[in-house]
Amino acid sequence: MDKQQSIKTLNKFLQGLYMGDHSYGHFIKKLQDSPLKESFISIQQDQKKHAARISERIQILGGTPVTSEGVIGKVEGVIGNIFEKYNTDEEIVKHAIKGENIYGIRMSEDLVRDKLDEESLRLVQEILDQDREHVDYLKSLLHS
Repeated sequence: MDKQQSIKTLNKFLQGLYMGDHSYGHFIKKLQDSPLKESFISIQQDQKKHAARISERIQILGGTPVTSEGVIGKVEGVIGNIFEKYNTDEEIVKHAIKGENIYGIRMSEDLVRDKLDEESLRLVQEILDQDREHVDYLKSLLHS
């Protein structure tokens, strides 16, 4: 696999991680008086760790990691916050599940398919597995 292709793909994946980090930050603000706040902080910390691991991998490959979600990510975040109203804990959890499933996992799987070297793919798969664990955990919150 071409190093430049891996770097480019990892940077796009990294932008998605930054979007997730910012989304969880928004959720945490809305959960100020909620017992769920700590759980969301923990997931956000995982997002930050994932971003650091991907940044390190990009550097190992000789690239320069992006430092934000990019213009498109910022626009999508603003639009999402304007049009998607969620105020209750349950609505916030459902929105987080939707974000993790659609943007965090499915779109990332499509993004990296056949575009990464073996080691980078293994790292991304580890991160996506942890995202799946987050989804399972968030779903469990709906049923508790």
